Amino acid sequence: MQEFIDQLPQLAKDKHNENKKFFARLKKKPPKNLDHIMQELHEEEFEQTDCLHCANCCKTTGPLFTDKDVERIAKYFKMKPVKFEEEYLRMDEDGDLVLQQTPCIFLGADNYCSIYEVRPKACREFPHTDRKKFQQISNLTLKNVAICPAAYNIVEKMKVTIK
Repeated sequence: MQEFIDQLPQLAKDKHNENKKFFARLKKKPPKNLDHIMQELHEEEFEQTDCLHCANCCKTTGPLFTDKDVERIAKYFKMKPVKFEEEYLRMDEDGDLVLQQTPCIFLGADNYCSIYEVRPKACREFPHTDRKKFQQISNLTLKNVAICPAAYNIVEKMKVTIK
């Protein structure tokens, strides 16, 4: 698994133009049953993929934190949202709240998340491959295939399934 994770950035780079063309075509004319296809591909992939063997998303990127995320997690830590933000978050160049550092401070050596029950929405939904109107997040998906083995596999299966 680690070998595949290490190869992902290069594999994604090699497939970038092909994937970009595929998503451009998908955006112009998405199949009527795209949401259904994506749900099936997502479920099929995650029957085989255990995120605890990877956690590359937590090790290499950080989620965006919504105000609701901040409130929920701060409450979990029994601290004020402002204090939580000061201690763990920063404002990025796009004005979004993100972690001060990667890997994620809440990721344990065993790849378990110490705030799993209250984790940010972005973490719960990652890699976003089962999202409705999937074709609308193609730029995000192009980034995620370089991070997430499951996202990479799903996109490869999509290209075979959706002609």
